[in-house]
Amino acid sequence: MRQSLQVSREKQCKEKPTGFARVFGDVANRTSQAAGHASTFIIAACVVIVWAVIGPLFGYSDTWQLVINTGTTIVTFLMVFLIQNSQNRDSAAIQVKLDELIRVSAARNSFVGIEHLTDDELEEIRTKCETRAQAEKTGEVSVEKTGEKARRAADRAGGRDNANPSRDKREILRYGHA
Repeated sequence: MRQSLQVSREKQCKEKPTGFARVFGDVANRTSQAAGHASTFIIAACVVIVWAVIGPLFGYSDTWQLVINTGTTIVTFLMVFLIQNSQNRDSAAIQVKLDELIRVSAARNSFVGIEHLTDDELEEIRTKCETRAQAEKTGEVSVEKTGEKARRAADRAGGRDNANPSRDKREILRYGHA
């Protein structure tokens, strides 16, 4: 399955989109870039300010309100598709990068391509990973506790009590050594 995913990705990379897909991709890229600039926000804010300022000239009529409502509805409707296109592109690029990192690292290669699984399958994997992480954390705490016990035992065997340093001082005063 991994090999078929890799082949399909390589095929997608080699094939250049044609016609409408290419034009839409180019327009979406340019629009996404433009929409993210501060100057675009300033222009939009200026349009709203101009609309508000000319309100008294039109007596705050229904037509005056319809202009801004229609304009914002159209922009919002179109931006939904452009934002989704950008998000899909970004997600696909991040997924390919993560897959490559998994492939070349010590991580489990079985995670490559899991984005194609169903929600239930992904939830099952997530639960297993969380359980494994919790078990590892519990193991680390257990090792730390064992190490601390060993240090205390070694200190006691050597005549020092780090848990009760005042005991060492009392012993030095009483016996001349700890």
